[in-house]
Amino acid sequence: MSDLIGGLRRIGLRAPTDVLEALLTHAHKSRQSPAEFVEYLVTVELRERDATNLARRNRLATLGSFKPLDGFDWAHPEKIDRDHYEDLLDLGFMRTGENILLRGSSGVGKTTLAQNLALRALEKGHTVRFCTLATAMADLLRQESLPAVERRLKKYTTPDLLVLDEIGYLPCDSRSADLLYNIISRRHEKKSTIVTTNLPFKQWNTIFPGAACVVALVDRFSQHCHVIDVDAESYRQRRPAPTAPAKKPPKTPPP
Repeated sequence: MSDLIGGLRRIGLRAPTDVLEALLTHAHKSRQSPAEFVEYLVTVELRERDATNLARRNRLATLGSFKPLDGFDWAHPEKIDRDHYEDLLDLGFMRTGENILLRGSSGVGKTTLAQNLALRALEKGHTVRFCTLATAMADLLRQESLPAVERRLKKYTTPDLLVLDEIGYLPCDSRSADLLYNIISRRHEKKSTIVTTNLPFKQWNTIFPGAACVVALVDRFSQHCHVIDVDAESYRQRRPAPTAPAKKPPKTPPP
């Protein structure tokens, strides 16, 4: 059996050894036909390759840990278009290269909603990149030459879905604005980008003060864009529901 498994390894099979051993043992005991055995073998191998591929894309996506969508409190926001968001989960926007803007104050769940959309894209076989705007700009600005910047830009222009989190929380210089414009313009009408922000488009000039490309940046990103506003108080500042004071035990009457 070890020689046979070694041969399967040499032709590229990736299924774990214990799984292959169990498969071969079952085929022998149940006297499967060659066609039945090959069918099972192909199914097991494809499942293993899909899992390996998903793990690799998950690692490259850098999504981090986050609350799954079934734990999101839809009743908390005063305003959110849940139907619109759930329609986006079928990823139709990615087929046409449309963008998504999740807008609201800090702590209302914008990042969680973006991460769950990114996870859905990963599960459907797409490549994803998730990062904050500050992280992306620091990554690009530390490159020491134009060729190095061009190579690094591919991390942000090639994924099927790019998520840029926290646009508007920290000011950026004009060079950062040019880099972001470069990313958005290269992805325009080709690949989808999700942005989370606390600012309306008309205030994006405050993020990049003095940058000449802000109008063009907003124009390209917003041309085919789904906007979901989340109007709520911060989840992190919610106070727990008050608990009733404990009842005092009755006094024991004197003897």
